Amino acid sequence: MSRVLVTGMSGAGKSTLLAALGTRGHRTVDTDHDGWQLPDGTWDEPRMAQLLAAHRDVVISGTVENQGRFYDRFEHVVLLTAPLDVLLARVATRTTNPYGRNAAERAQITEYVTTVEPLLRRGATLVLDGRLSVEALADTVEALL
Repeated sequence: MSRVLVTGMSGAGKSTLLAALGTRGHRTVDTDHDGWQLPDGTWDEPRMAQLLAAHRDVVISGTVENQGRFYDRFEHVVLLTAPLDVLLARVATRTTNPYGRNAAERAQITEYVTTVEPLLRRGATLVLDGRLSVEALADTVEALL
């Protein structure tokens, strides 16, 4: 088994991919929920360290400033990516997360595609196109496990 981080911009499909892997029986943690992020938007480092020490078979999703501190504890860092127009269309219509509905948040996503995604790409061990079917993406990540 492996520890896998799935990262990427809002709207890339991280949560959807994690849900699909969860239905296949894999342990998953979406760090957008359940208090994994501190008020400053970074991961709760002691909690994340404890999770990674306790489980050799987990898929974690998230995109936070301090995630690079944990890259050496993952066997795979998967960047899920999609063109900006796809990201913006997805965040405008999703029902599970309100982020991206207003103009300021869409502008932030646009900025992050040019400033943050290149950093994520450098740390990734695999880059996947978030426009692929959820089943194809889950198959690929499942093969890493």
